[in-house]
Amino acid sequence: MTAAPAPQPPHTPTDAPRDLVGIGIGPFNLSLAALAHPLTELDTVFYEQRPAFHWHPGLLIDGATLQVPFLADLVTLADPASPWSFLNYLKTRERLFPFYFAERFHIQRAEYDAYCRWVSENLPGLHYGHQVDAVRWNAERALFEVDYTQLDTHGEAEALGRTHTRNIALGIGTEPFVPAPLKPLADAPTVPVIHSADYLNHRERLLAADHVTVIGSGQSGAEIFLDLLRRRPTGRENLHWLARTQAFAPMEYSKLGLEHFTPDYTRYFHALPEPVRDGLVPAQWQLHKGIDADTIAAIHEELYQRTLHGGWPDVTLTPGVGVRTAGRLADQRIELHLEHQEQGVRTRLTTDAVVLATGYKERPLGRILSGLDPHIQRDASGRPRIDDQFRLVLDDTVQGAGGRVYVQNAERHTHGVGAPDLGLAAWRSATILNSLTGKGPYPQPRRTAFTTFGLTPNEERAPQGHTGPGERALVELQDDLDRS
Repeated sequence: MTAAPAPQPPHTPTDAPRDLVGIGIGPFNLSLAALAHPLTELDTVFYEQRPAFHWHPGLLIDGATLQVPFLADLVTLADPASPWSFLNYLKTRERLFPFYFAERFHIQRAEYDAYCRWVSENLPGLHYGHQVDAVRWNAERALFEVDYTQLDTHGEAEALGRTHTRNIALGIGTEPFVPAPLKPLADAPTVPVIHSADYLNHRERLLAADHVTVIGSGQSGAEIFLDLLRRRPTGRENLHWLARTQAFAPMEYSKLGLEHFTPDYTRYFHALPEPVRDGLVPAQWQLHKGIDADTIAAIHEELYQRTLHGGWPDVTLTPGVGVRTAGRLADQRIELHLEHQEQGVRTRLTTDAVVLATGYKERPLGRILSGLDPHIQRDASGRPRIDDQFRLVLDDTVQGAGGRVYVQNAERHTHGVGAPDLGLAAWRSATILNSLTGKGPYPQPRRTAFTTFGLTPNEERAPQGHTGPGERALVELQDDLDRS
């Protein structure tokens, strides 16, 4: 047992408060740090509990690509001239010409991870091995107090510290979601029920299993099913792929469909009434939870190739199925109790291992922000209210004194399906920095979509004195509706 760290001098107020403390260093706060870097008037620091940057290491399957173009890096869509762009990363690695001839618009996940690690290793002001323990409001100093524990290379507490800051940016990310019926098995270390986030760490164990079941109809489930299929012998695949959705559906990737991931749609969504927003998010699942068409085609091609010499591969793909309960049998195999939603039929499936490609959920803010809980305003469902500048809505005790808490990827309920999308990372970071500085160092585009969302035109998106014919028509229609 390691001894608890003794009280130390670092756990005292620093001489000067920071302008911004970032909590968590995933892609979104890394984007914020990169765009804040040239703003010399800002004093920023970012803390991360992990010892180094890693982006979904368990899902860096060979050949798996991002579902957004390489332009959706940390900075380009806000500042194409930034030294922290993906193209500049390639230049420093002398890989610009190979990338040019490769003609890749969508890069591999492993390459995106390597790019982010390059930024994280060269950008100043990032402190890994620092676990933020609590955030409080110091009314006397009109500042936030951020308490942290500095960890050694083994993750053990080494020292305590405290930083004061005027603003906070929460980028603590998401955590794997495990359905309730499978949680007891997933929590048991000896049971081969693995979340997709840890897939590569357990792939050899899964390949050694006689029968494997993959649960989940999204991109991760499809990639894992395809990877297992390619690595198992023809005729003895012993794979079962289950999904709650009514089909293994392709992701909505039409040009106009993608405009749901623009600042225009984000602003439109934020302005909708709360009940309307709550109904929209689950209905738009195919915008972000479907499967890339190329992955679907690759799965079908692999299955087809296994029929060329007669017979069918030993695989079962069943959509429209939910897992009611699950348990461990006497022979150590896993029994899943299934129900088909349309047929109303219940059955049992016995398998040797399960991969849960069941997605992620937002990490609760309570552990870190419990000290601010009395100041946080909440909606009818008890969720934090978040304004159009990505700030938690706080009471006048904090907000009136200038305290601001910005959030990244914790605002799907207020900003829509684009909250976790990498393509909006740079724009959101720029919006936060414009709000924080009050100077607008990153001018925002007035219009980002051909689609006009809603019947009330966004007057801010067109240059002053100019209204396009489509918007003029909408204004005239709104006037007619108002007079009727």
